[in-house]
Amino acid sequence: MKTWMTTLLLLCFLSPFYTSAQSPVDQHGKLSVDGNKILDKSNNPVSLVGMSLFWSNTNWGGEEFYTEEVVDWLIEDWEITVIRAAMGVDENGGYLSDASNKDRVKKIVDKAIETGIYVIIDWHSHHAHDYEQDAIDFFEEMAEAYGDYPNVIYEIYNEPMQISWANTIKPYAESVIEAIRAIDPDNLIIVGNPTWSQDVDIVSQDPIEGQINIAYTLHFYAATHGQYLRDKAKAALDNGIALFVTEWGTVSANGDGAVDEAETAAWMDFLCEHAIGHCNWALNDKPEGASVLKEGASPLGGWSANDLTTSGVLVKEIIKDWCLSVDSEQVYPQKRVKIYPNPSENTIQVNLGYYNLYKGLSLRNIEGRIVKSIDADFDQKEIEIDLSDLKAGIYFLHVNGPDNQLVKKIIKL
Repeated sequence: MKTWMTTLLLLCFLSPFYTSAQSPVDQHGKLSVDGNKILDKSNNPVSLVGMSLFWSNTNWGGEEFYTEEVVDWLIEDWEITVIRAAMGVDENGGYLSDASNKDRVKKIVDKAIETGIYVIIDWHSHHAHDYEQDAIDFFEEMAEAYGDYPNVIYEIYNEPMQISWANTIKPYAESVIEAIRAIDPDNLIIVGNPTWSQDVDIVSQDPIEGQINIAYTLHFYAATHGQYLRDKAKAALDNGIALFVTEWGTVSANGDGAVDEAETAAWMDFLCEHAIGHCNWALNDKPEGASVLKEGASPLGGWSANDLTTSGVLVKEIIKDWCLSVDSEQVYPQKRVKIYPNPSENTIQVNLGYYNLYKGLSLRNIEGRIVKSIDADFDQKEIEIDLSDLKAGIYFLHVNGPDNQLVKKIIKL
């Protein structure tokens, strides 16, 4: 029988998530752009990972999840480093007709700053160029309020449709960027592009000039957008522009349908390889494939596995096990190593997938002391580790590669 002491021990170390370690913003600081990479304060490539909230529009359902508790839970349980506040603009119940949308966004931004994660302030519209002055006024207000915080990222046009980059989107973006830069000279700005933010290759041939720290949005839905879009993204990178996937889905582009695990895996490998940050669509309980929550899930967080959709289960795993480290030479996606069951009372299975460049494994306690060393053959894929002789608590499994380590948190019951 487990005692209340075990529960207390777990709570002390798991809540809040960043109490005993640096927050993402403490670690990475102000972001910048150099060529096709987004860099942190130490000039190292950084790949942020997190969730996009659903449209903020009043009475659309997704606005219920614009809560401080959701942010806390996503940090603690999903280990996000960025959250996207998708403020609906011109659609029914959006910002232009209901100012409460801005209040919802500010609540998320304030909480992100308090907890030390990054936050994307998204002008979520398919027709933003028709509301240029409204966008300028809004982003000037956001820059005045939040421009001194390194947490803040501005996304000034969510998804333009099939309209001209050179004649429509680019002039709009230049005007909004100029307004932001008059107040906030250097926080990251992300710019949308034609065909629902997929024509990054076209943009890379005519990028915005004369401004620093500009990246470009890339959106994809795995069951619809495959290798051809990765080829377009690679062409954009080769042409020297930085990308940020501010919205992606595991399903079809209509937001529904079955999860495409194979294409999702291919996309995650691509993003990790090129140090591209991403936010999954969407943190919502709308009954459609892209939602990570089942209908009726609490808007206060605390979700169990039973509250997650098929997409939600996969997305949470991706976020929690995202690239441990990213550098310009080689990237190791931590997601390739799976541990189950976790938490566990007796034994755990470690599946190394196709991550086979390890020298060995070690299990360490919270003080960093090695409590178990595990030898393994170079090509061994499945390893069983006995936990029965360990005290209940938190441990860290180190998978030792030739150039780096993967670290996975283990809970012994």
